[in-house]
Amino acid sequence: MKMSLYDVGVMSYLQTLDAVGGLLERGRIHCRDHDIDPAVIVESRLFPDTPPFGFHILQVAQHSLGALEAIVHGMLRMVGERSSPDYAGLQALMTDTRGTLRRLTAEEINAREGADVVFEVGDTRRVFTAESFLLSFSLPNFHFHAIAACNILRSIGVPVSKLDYVGALRLKA
Repeated sequence: MKMSLYDVGVMSYLQTLDAVGGLLERGRIHCRDHDIDPAVIVESRLFPDTPPFGFHILQVAQHSLGALEAIVHGMLRMVGERSSPDYAGLQALMTDTRGTLRRLTAEEINAREGADVVFEVGDTRRVFTAESFLLSFSLPNFHFHAIAACNILRSIGVPVSKLDYVGALRLKA
């Protein structure tokens, strides 16, 4: 079976984005049930020198929808420093990101197979093919930030597990 750029990118992102949406909902319920201000989660960190939960959720969006936009346009434009939205804003970001990804077509993504994708930040310029950008840069970063967010939730007592992170499997029909 040949795997397309769309299958590896959009479908993989959606599986995890749906799971992250579920994790965010579990976090919201945990806050409600334990009388915790959701802002506590937004600013929670695994260690003092690591980014907060909200940053990781922003990066999940950047390394999924942002990465696919980079593939389509040939250039990754990293978003500069910005503050995280509140918890409801993070949930809305995940909903919007998933909705936008669902509107992408296989034709528009697969048409970019083999195309250059340029990543520039500061004085650094790296040129990838769409496939190598997705597989060696975007997906690893995406999963790093998604699992960091999951682990932050776990560290503050939200009952989430590996199965919550994995999400819905794409099983043979």
